[in-house]
Amino acid sequence: MSRWCIGIVVLCASAQATPGRAATADFVLVEKSAARLSLFKGGKTFAAFHIALGPHPEGPKQRQGDGRTPEGRYVLDARNVHSAYYKSLHVSYPNATDRTRAARLGASAGGDIMVHGQPNGWGASAALTQQHNWTLGCIALTNEDMDVVWAAVPTGTPIEIRP
Repeated sequence: MSRWCIGIVVLCASAQATPGRAATADFVLVEKSAARLSLFKGGKTFAAFHIALGPHPEGPKQRQGDGRTPEGRYVLDARNVHSAYYKSLHVSYPNATDRTRAARLGASAGGDIMVHGQPNGWGASAALTQQHNWTLGCIALTNEDMDVVWAAVPTGTPIEIRP
């Protein structure tokens, strides 16, 4: 079982979990430049995970199909256990700012941005896939890490995606 954790203050959820009771996040932070998704409760980080993004991670998503992951404040507003990927949490992208930006370019802002695990049937390849930015703009975790996030993050949790 591998888990990517940082620093002394940040603990893996499995290391902090009480038997029969997992921590519940009230905020999710994605730091694209650090390739990290962190779970917070009461302003304190309790878990952090290595992520993979779209092939063009620098800058905010401009339009559908640009391979970028959005930047901004959103909500994890839906869950899908029957996703094409191992579990997925829907990010409420696009917001009004995103739609305006895309409209100025004469394009669609796109949508279907998710936090998800590996493509179904490819979970064993995570050690390889997570070394590269391979999504179409989503935020990808190993299936093991997605299980922790899935259990800790209720629908309606705010997510901030930073450069």
